[in-house]
Amino acid sequence: MAYATVEDVETRMMKTLSESERAVCEALLDDVALLIDNMNEEAAADAKKAVSCRAVARIMSSGADNNIPVGASQGSMQALGYAQSWSMGSSGAIGELYLTKAEKQMLGIGSKIGSHSPVEDFCVEVGS
Repeated sequence: MAYATVEDVETRMMKTLSESERAVCEALLDDVALLIDNMNEEAAADAKKAVSCRAVARIMSSGADNNIPVGASQGSMQALGYAQSWSMGSSGAIGELYLTKAEKQMLGIGSKIGSHSPVEDFCVEVGS
C-alpha cells in the first residue's frame, strides 16, 4: 500500500509526469512503502507520505535525463578528449531507492545513543 499518490509526487517535482513516468512512479511508491514499513511501520502517516514523495522524486529526477549510470555515486565527463569516469557506490547512488538520514529521522528511526548494563538487572535495593 503506497503512502502517497502520483499527484503528490508531481506536486513535489513541480512537473506533470507522462503516462510511462506515472507507471514507474506508482511502482516506486509501492517499493518505498515496503521500505518504510520494514524500517518503522508505526511511523506517523504524514511522515510516511513526505518520505515517500521525497524518495520517489529523488530517484525520478536523477540519472535518466543526463546519462549517468544507475548506481553511480560520482561521475566525470569530458568532451573532445572522449574521457568518461564513474564511481559506483554501495548506497545512496543514482537510480537507487534509498532513505536519507533526515528521512529516517522523520520516520523515527535515526541514530540513537543509549546504553543498558545487564549487571543493573541483578542489583537489588537494600532495605526493600
